[in-house]
Amino acid sequence: MPSKLLIAAVLAAALALPAAAQNPPNTTPARIRGTVEELDGQNLHVKSRDGQTLSIALAPNFAVLGVVAKNVADIKPGDYVASTSVKGPDGKLKAIEVHIFPENMRGVAEGQFPWDLVPDSVMTNATVAQVTSAPGGQVIKVTYKGGGEAEVTIPPGIPIVGYVPADAGFLKPGAAIFMVAQKNKDDGSLSAARVTAEKDGVKPPM
Repeated sequence: MPSKLLIAAVLAAALALPAAAQNPPNTTPARIRGTVEELDGQNLHVKSRDGQTLSIALAPNFAVLGVVAKNVADIKPGDYVASTSVKGPDGKLKAIEVHIFPENMRGVAEGQFPWDLVPDSVMTNATVAQVTSAPGGQVIKVTYKGGGEAEVTIPPGIPIVGYVPADAGFLKPGAAIFMVAQKNKDDGSLSAARVTAEKDGVKPPM
């Protein structure tokens, strides 16, 4: 699969809304954040951020993406981005991480919806309409389908990433990963077709 199509396929799954219609029968989506303990054939063993040891059965043709560091200057009007944000005391959204989609990912999971990176966080997938400077950092005004819009402040120093194709070699012990697995409702087993992994010390922030 060409690199751009691979990135599109992986991110579409990683950031899709958790609607029942998108999941295989008898499963629910489970976002997993943690570090690799071992890749044993098709089984990925992960220490999750809450200390659990999880075993995820990977699909025979599973895909891997790496993340690369970007900065706020890389965000331009017209870009399609995703940001995890929380509301500050003033009620305004402050980003805690941002990722910049490649052009062929425009429209993936577009909108604003609850996220679970931290309590009360939201994910906003939208097109950048304007970038301005403010005392607390850069502010992006974004728009999304249905007439939605939001303003998100990007404080200095938060993680901002893009994506590159990767392979199973990235899933080495200690590497940080993020994935959306499918959890079987009957036995609790986990399976996944895609993994986003750390590259050169840059960890998946979402």
